[in-house]
Amino acid sequence: MPQDALPLFPLGVVLFPGAELPLHIFEERYKEMVGDLLRDESEFGVVLASEKGMANIGCTAVIESVLKQYPDGRMDILARGRRRFEIIMVDQEKNYLRASVAMLDDEDTEQASDLTRQRVLSAWVKLMMLEHGGIVEELPSDSRPGLSYLIAQLVPDTDFRQQLLSLSSEKDRMEALANFLPNYLEREKLTRHVRRVAPLNGHARHAADLNEA
Repeated sequence: MPQDALPLFPLGVVLFPGAELPLHIFEERYKEMVGDLLRDESEFGVVLASEKGMANIGCTAVIESVLKQYPDGRMDILARGRRRFEIIMVDQEKNYLRASVAMLDDEDTEQASDLTRQRVLSAWVKLMMLEHGGIVEELPSDSRPGLSYLIAQLVPDTDFRQQLLSLSSEKDRMEALANFLPNYLEREKLTRHVRRVAPLNGHARHAADLNEA
């Protein structure tokens, strides 16, 4: 059922259901929006905005806490993602964007195959080891609701995150992760290797130049 006048917060990020989103509010229009949200205890929509324009599928969020308020009205807030939505029509009657939206439920409750889940969890473990120096304290349960969103938090690629948010079943999201993560993991390994050796190469080159002088 369509919902009218959902406040929109276009950002350069893709928010997933269940994920935390810290925000620093400083523009006047968003100060007004947050004030309205706190008063009404209502949701707002986080939607990806880039040079390509604004995505039509986003994720609602609720403000969990106001972390800090500044004398000039700025504030730091902590929001959390709740549910997916699709924009039907944008409303520009207020200082901030609002939209008529349709909430999106998963269409298929079928779970991914055991092989797919194993591939995704294996890649997740390797990513966690890369991020945390080889330490993985606890594996997430492969039957955890929203497992795909939890694992995708490690991926900063906004195009892939938006693709994942647009999928309407956990099975499809897990299969997308199983196809994406192995190549992403190899790219991350290469990137981090280059970052480690580049300063050494620069130092060696500098030393050689000094010797030649």
